Amino acid sequence: MSYSIKPSENGKYIILKHWGEIDRELTTQRNLEAHALGAKLGITRHLVDLTEARHVDTVMNTYEFAYEDMQFLPGINKNARVAVLVSPDDHSHDFVETVTRNAGQNVTLFRDREAAIQHLLKDY
Repeated sequence: MSYSIKPSENGKYIILKHWGEIDRELTTQRNLEAHALGAKLGITRHLVDLTEARHVDTVMNTYEFAYEDMQFLPGINKNARVAVLVSPDDHSHDFVETVTRNAGQNVTLFRDREAAIQHLLKDY
């Protein structure tokens, strides 16, 4: 379950890339790291690349991630714009997008990298 966090080449968004299975705990830890780097660099847009990762958590843990972890943890920028990139045939992340959006976060799921990047750069 490896990952990487770095700014994009143009410095306009943070790239968080996951490999393997992910759950609430891993996602929360890695989001905190990505948001910390974003705060340090003054970046509020994030590309979360899950093309090689599969969400394996329960419905309840996913709900708590959206309505507790991402809402109340210090260090999470609630105004961040997040594009989540997944593989075309992977629907394991669909519910995560639904509950995070319902919780008021600007999170959008994409299956096309260029569309995700355009979403992040919109209004820049």
